[in-house]
Amino acid sequence: MTAPPRRSGRPRSAVLTRELIMRTALRLLDERGEHGAGIREIARELGVRPSALYNHVTGQDDIVGGVRELVSDRIDVSMFDELPWYEALRLWAVSYRNAFAAHPPTIALLAVRPLEPGLRTNHMYDRVCAGLITAGWPLERVLTVVVELESFVLGSALDEAAPDDMLDPGVGEGLPHFRAAYAARARDLQTRGLSASELAFRSGLEAMLTGLRAEWEAYSSVRSGIEG
Repeated sequence: MTAPPRRSGRPRSAVLTRELIMRTALRLLDERGEHGAGIREIARELGVRPSALYNHVTGQDDIVGGVRELVSDRIDVSMFDELPWYEALRLWAVSYRNAFAAHPPTIALLAVRPLEPGLRTNHMYDRVCAGLITAGWPLERVLTVVVELESFVLGSALDEAAPDDMLDPGVGEGLPHFRAAYAARARDLQTRGLSASELAFRSGLEAMLTGLRAEWEAYSSVRSGIEG
């Protein structure tokens, strides 16, 4: 008996892969939040049984790790190969913020979860640490510097989703200093053509980098004195 001819064109459903599972999980996180991107929800979205996912992932923790990779893969670290450490940190922070600001629900989910061994994300951290170590930062200080910036960046990424009138004191009596500061900032934002979150991120990042450069210069001065 001759088999019926196979229909041309795309298959009715996408071939299930680890990459497709992770991308679907990230999309569901964006759309529904953490509790809308479980194994069952992902399987339902892909039109398969939950058991089919286990051919590609080991469980929910593995999916979270894969989502972390998808987001952190967008964080550029190439600048550490050619720029001074403080310029590289500036560009890294901007890239980091942009990656997470595009997916706000991942911030709360990933910020409190330990890194899993073998993730590509670990290589990102290694490259940043290498840049600071090469620049002469004390080894015991390196990872804390990274976490200091990371904490600020993640807060700024979350703030990106907030409206500019988040701290609007409203109308009425009292609060003269708060109201004056809010009005002055509104004028400044209009002049600069920036959102409140963008201005806070830029100015905050420069303040942190200025402080870190002063600290590094002090370390360098002491080291030069010892070596001299």
